[in-house]
Amino acid sequence: MAEDVKPTRKNLMEIEDRIELSERGHDTLEQKRDGLIMEFMDILDQAQDVRSGLSDDYERAQHKINMARAMEGDVAVRGAAAALKEYPEITTQSKNIMGVVVPQIESSRVKKSIDQRGYGLLGSSARIDEAADAYEELLESIILAAEVETAMKKMLHEIETTKRRVNALEFKVLPDLYEGQEYIEQKLEEQEREEIFRMKKIKAKKEEEEKEAKEADKAAAKEPGTATAD
Repeated sequence: MAEDVKPTRKNLMEIEDRIELSERGHDTLEQKRDGLIMEFMDILDQAQDVRSGLSDDYERAQHKINMARAMEGDVAVRGAAAALKEYPEITTQSKNIMGVVVPQIESSRVKKSIDQRGYGLLGSSARIDEAADAYEELLESIILAAEVETAMKKMLHEIETTKRRVNALEFKVLPDLYEGQEYIEQKLEEQEREEIFRMKKIKAKKEEEEKEAKEADKAAAKEPGTATAD
């Protein structure tokens, strides 16, 4: 509450410094919020494309594996899958987007040639190869989707946090500081007016006393016997 602030020049200067600092912080956070929103919109567009591509890749992979199972049989499909010796490697790093650390997922050995899949040319068929290709592409889409979705969630969280800070400064901190500043200024003005009024009264009283003293001196000078003889 503004009334809790002692109305002194020192406190007024302190509040003015806090106002200046809070206003700069508010402007900085607004710029950060706007920048984060722009970055988020770019990531959101990318996420929508990735989701659409992921859905298409999943449907394609399901279609290919169903065709392979229908044409080659479950035993052949399971045998080709079990022959895999080298599995994909996933590594995670991080990158900074306007102060937000988001993951950067790197993958290797996802896409393989026929001889790298372990089942060899004789143990394969065109249907199984097509299914393998489709699932490798699906896995790459999943990895990309994981990176983009995580980045989007982190960006959204940071936007909400920044918005709360902006609102706190705009609707709570700064109004309270402005109120405190106005209260102290009004009290100091009242004190200044009271001091001026008090000084005027002192001056008027002093002038009255000086006037009375002069009149008393004049009256004393006119009384008989007060004049000096030649």
